[in-house]
Amino acid sequence: MENTLDHQQIQDFIQQGFVRIDRAFSTSLAEACRTILWADTGCDPNDPTTWTSPVIRLGNYDQEPFRQAANTPRLLNAFDQLVGPGQWQPLTSLGTFPIRFPSPVDPADTGWHIDVSFAMEDDDPTDFLSWRANVVSKGRSLLMLFLFSTITENDAPTRIRVGSHVDIARQLEPAGEVGLSLRELAANGFDETADLPEVLATGEAGTVYLCHPFLVHAAQPHHGIHPRFLAQPPLLPAHPFQLERANGHYSPVEQAIRLALRLA
Repeated sequence: MENTLDHQQIQDFIQQGFVRIDRAFSTSLAEACRTILWADTGCDPNDPTTWTSPVIRLGNYDQEPFRQAANTPRLLNAFDQLVGPGQWQPLTSLGTFPIRFPSPVDPADTGWHIDVSFAMEDDDPTDFLSWRANVVSKGRSLLMLFLFSTITENDAPTRIRVGSHVDIARQLEPAGEVGLSLRELAANGFDETADLPEVLATGEAGTVYLCHPFLVHAAQPHHGIHPRFLAQPPLLPAHPFQLERANGHYSPVEQAIRLALRLA
C-alpha cells in the first residue's frame, strides 16, 4: 500500500514534533465508540442538564470498534514510518478517555506537561508526578491523540507547543537513564517552551495526531456546545530507542532526539 506519510510530513514530525492524519479511521467507527462511551458516562447525550462535570475519565476500552479504530492500515503504516517496522507493540486498547463537557467549572487539569512513562522501584506508583521520562523515551514510542468526535477551537482541543520536544530532549540528556520525574520537569511550568508557537489539535472525528513522546501539551476548559471525545493512548516500544547505531539508521523519533542533542 502507499505510505501514509510523505517525506515532508516526516520532516515536519522531526522538526515540529507531531503530524496530523486525517481520516485515520472512519466516522462510523467513531460513532460506534461514542455510543459505548456515552453509556458509561451515565449522562444523557440529549440532555445537557445531565452533563454536570467538566470532565469524566473512563478507563481502557478494548471492544471491537476501538481495536479497529486503533489498527487501520493507515495508522499501522504510519507507526512503521515513524517508529520503525517491528519496533512497536500492537495497540490492544485505547487507554484513558478524558471526556470534556461544556462547563463554567475549572477542570483543574489543564497544566502543560509531557506524558511520562516509567517509575523507579522506590517511587510511589500512585504519585503520577513521580513518574519519569528519559532521553531515550523508555516505555513510550509515541504520544497519540485520537479524535472520536469532531473538535473545533471551542471544544477543548489539546494545546500543543510546536517544537517543544527539542527542549525536553536537551533537558533530559544530562539525567541519563534515570531521567527526570514529571515533578522535576514541571518545576518551572515548562517555561523554556513558553515562547514557542501553539497549535490546537482540532479535526473531524477520525483524525489522529501522532506526536513525539517529548512534546509539551495541555488540556483546556470546554467553551463549546458538544462534548469532546478523545483518547490519548501511548504507542509502546517493542525495543528501546537507540541514539547511536553502527549502521547509522534511525527512526524519525530517534532522528528528532539526535538533532536536538546535536548528534546529527
